[in-house]
Amino acid sequence: MSNPKVGILTISDRASRGQYEDLSGPAIEEALRDYLATPCDFERVIVADEEDLIGAAILKFATGGCALICTTGGTGPALRDVTPEVIDRVCEKMLPGFGERMRAASLEAGVPTAILSRQTAGICKQSLVITLPGKPGSIRVCLDAVFPAVPYCIDLIGGPFLEGNPSVVKVFRPKPK
Repeated sequence: MSNPKVGILTISDRASRGQYEDLSGPAIEEALRDYLATPCDFERVIVADEEDLIGAAILKFATGGCALICTTGGTGPALRDVTPEVIDRVCEKMLPGFGERMRAASLEAGVPTAILSRQTAGICKQSLVITLPGKPGSIRVCLDAVFPAVPYCIDLIGGPFLEGNPSVVKVFRPKPK
């Protein structure tokens, strides 16, 4: 039996051209490896801030069996920031509570510009897609805020059972009746 798959998509014009090293994608993988007790296979891709490239990468991850897809970048108010628009287009269901919680956590962490973020989440095929900030330092703040709900959400959409690492994060699942 193969390990569950996680897709990590870095959305950045400059990183896609090799003008700077992608630090956000590796930061997401490092955080998820800490949070998950279940061994997972990670796939990372970098694309430019282009709607078609973002959408194609997300769909490739989803049809390739990724239970969780995390994006980084493209959620701000700049003209080239188009990630939320793509998420809205490729996902069958939107989960705005993820974005609300991530913005609240960033504000609580003292980031006043968190209100500019348009982070969100959605369901694409049988994959949970979460948009994360482009700044590596903000990734854990946001993942800390939402990860307790991630494994149960993946359960609900028919994905693999993911166990959290109890020494790092407390995953929530309702108690059986």
